[in-house]
Amino acid sequence: MSVSDSEKEKSVKSGVLSFQEPSQVDKEKRQFLVVATAAVGAAGAATAAIPFVGSMLPSERAKAAGAPVEVDVSDIAPGQIKTAEWRGQPVWIIKRTDEMTAELPKHNDQLSDPMCEVTSQQPAYCQNADRSIKPNIGVVVGICTHLGCSPTAKLEQGGDMGAGWTGGFYCPCHGSKFDLAGRVFKGSPAPTNLVVPPHSYIDENTLIIGVETEMEA
Repeated sequence: MSVSDSEKEKSVKSGVLSFQEPSQVDKEKRQFLVVATAAVGAAGAATAAIPFVGSMLPSERAKAAGAPVEVDVSDIAPGQIKTAEWRGQPVWIIKRTDEMTAELPKHNDQLSDPMCEVTSQQPAYCQNADRSIKPNIGVVVGICTHLGCSPTAKLEQGGDMGAGWTGGFYCPCHGSKFDLAGRVFKGSPAPTNLVVPPHSYIDENTLIIGVETEMEA
């Protein structure tokens, strides 16, 4: 039985609910609201997930506090240097040639602390002539012990450093000089040798900075 237009109007005015089929306009409005609600819900879920995903990433605060750093030393050519970052500081890994390592004890008389007696500047297992675990691989923090400047690598003999230079590091800020083991030359403003950070080897080619070697014990 059909409902007349006059009866429809009466039912609306009287507040009586009508069970008539929704118009095309009503259908489109309903569909729009469903889609919009789903989109907002999905966006909220994605936003909520961002802190969770971020929590799984390495913490920059942890890195700054001294989280260990692994370095592949296999790609460092003899006579070359590689820079890593640990505790927000540059750490130099120098792969010395046999000739470079052999040269180290020959200029002890020119150094302020050739025997590394200032023990705070290196771990006990690096208190030797080459200040390293492996004789040909040096690991030092690249910050001058004078005023915290960053020295420049001058690994080659001679050059603009003069005929007597056998390789090392030079701080252009105030003229401090260090040899290839990071030991400071006499007459330099820097009072102590460069710092050797705690380090060890996971395997033959992987250095880890920030973890003590078992040799210390």
